Amino acid sequence: MNKKQGMAGALAPEREPLDVLDELLTRAKTRGADAADAVLADRRALSVAWRLGSQEQLERSEAQVVGLRVFVGRRQAIVSSSDVSPAALDEMLDRAIAMAHVVPEDPHCGLADPADILRAEVDVEACEPGEADPVVVSRRAAAAEAAALAVPGVTNSEGAEASAGTDRTAIAATNGLRRSYARSWHSVSVSVLAGEGTAMERDYEYASAVWQEDLEDATTLGRRCGERAVRRLHPRKARSAQVPIVYEPRMARSLLGHLTGAINGSAVARGTTFLGGRLETQLFAPGVQIIDDPLRRRALRSRPCDAEGIPSARRALIDDGVLTTWLLDLRSARQLGLRSTGHASRGTSSPPSPSPSNIYLEAGSITANDLVAGIDDGLLVTDLMGFGVNGVTGDYSRGASGFWIEHGEIAYPVSEITVSGNLVAMFRDLTPASDLVFRYGTDSPTVRIDGMTVAGR
Repeated sequence: MNKKQGMAGALAPEREPLDVLDELLTRAKTRGADAADAVLADRRALSVAWRLGSQEQLERSEAQVVGLRVFVGRRQAIVSSSDVSPAALDEMLDRAIAMAHVVPEDPHCGLADPADILRAEVDVEACEPGEADPVVVSRRAAAAEAAALAVPGVTNSEGAEASAGTDRTAIAATNGLRRSYARSWHSVSVSVLAGEGTAMERDYEYASAVWQEDLEDATTLGRRCGERAVRRLHPRKARSAQVPIVYEPRMARSLLGHLTGAINGSAVARGTTFLGGRLETQLFAPGVQIIDDPLRRRALRSRPCDAEGIPSARRALIDDGVLTTWLLDLRSARQLGLRSTGHASRGTSSPPSPSPSNIYLEAGSITANDLVAGIDDGLLVTDLMGFGVNGVTGDYSRGASGFWIEHGEIAYPVSEITVSGNLVAMFRDLTPASDLVFRYGTDSPTVRIDGMTVAGR
């Protein structure tokens, strides 16, 4: 067993994190800061790894980190420390004040107006009570691998891992922000190989949940992983063509990631996005809805407010195909002359920046089978490789593997191909299926995009 203790000088049990932050902020003001905010993050985690029927690793970790941001005029400085003893915090404070006097001015930095801060208590059920049982976590990893290895044709394992833990965060600022919250998490993953020699294929599966009872059954997940690996055996190299492409849900969610990156307020303010100037324009087909919902209970990225204290709210980022908003924190909102949309996130060592919460593409009215059935010649993408996406132009090119579609049926596995297009056209021609399942925090049903290019033989 490995045990990690992530800080020297741990907080005494009687010292509440918010009290520590309040004291730190008070001292920052007395030493010359015009304003300040601070974050204290505490993680307790358990991780178990299995491979080929034997437990390889059991690790517990505990870490506590504090981050401080101070403002002197229009200058800001950020420091962090894993040592939260009084002496270490005193040294950190001196360092932050000194840095803030010499860094360049930033006219857009600053805290939220006190009137805009969330005051109400909002329960999103982000933390289940109690601690994870190491025996249960270990059994989960073992069950996932055993189920995958039991699938005929699976010949080896890269291992399975299960983990669980709780993150507790306190945040306070001199504008009156003072909140603490906890988030629990459970996960399981497995990766196996099928076939022999040079004809082996690999696949993986994973699942995460906030509450243990919501986590997918490990045996079911492992069996699906094994079946996916076997299904990929003996791939061919598809011919080059311009055909409809179907993305299974696990791959379709990456398209939502490209969208949220393109509407990130920081990219918009810098002018480094292909969607600049397209606010309130039709990006997707009528009827398409893409939702950001930070208030969904027990969801992986739910939060009552963002990292700057701005209240969270459910938003339709794409409403009936129309782009309705950017993702904004305070800084990017000020740059653009707008108001924050409550999308700030931050760690202990960096300033806030915009990020989405629980993003999903709403289900369509057609089944995934019917999406495929309407294709005479096309590709079902089950895996993507590389990062060939240009955020400035929207040009898209990624390595892929999956299955060739002939006459509305899955015909044979394919690999060593590239799929390409432009995200503007891809968004416009996207059709969602009806099989949406919430699993990852960014979720999508199966989608079909017509007219993309497949480069193969």
